[in-house]
Amino acid sequence: MQSNENILSCTEEVRVRFNETDPLGIVWHGHYIVYFEDGREAFGRQHGLTYLDIQNAGFVTPIVKSTCEHFLPLKYGETFNIVTTFVNTMSAKLIYTYELFNQEGKLVCSGETIQVFLDGDGNLCLYNPEFFQNWKDKMGLS
Repeated sequence: MQSNENILSCTEEVRVRFNETDPLGIVWHGHYIVYFEDGREAFGRQHGLTYLDIQNAGFVTPIVKSTCEHFLPLKYGETFNIVTTFVNTMSAKLIYTYELFNQEGKLVCSGETIQVFLDGDGNLCLYNPEFFQNWKDKMGLS
């Protein structure tokens, strides 16, 4: 069950580095998942939900699902924007969608990741951890 009452997103500009490209000068497909990580970290810094915040609360959030669709290539030296959007759900999950836009504003790639909460003993949390529910309340996502 998803709620659209308050949408939180973040846009981060990134430059394609040489080591991310193949011999043709285009970004190797595996790096797009790393770009999603860049987007999640920028989102966390902007909205107060960093990996350190999660870790300090005694939890980890492994990815259990990721999807990535490619539409256009990115090339060495180009800059692009990652738009990361938090998908609000009642489940004890972190769901993010991603859209990468090239310098011309064209959609290069889109995807989604789903992360679950594990407590300090590695147990799956079936309910939102208290710190996460407090964050959702603060952000108007309850």
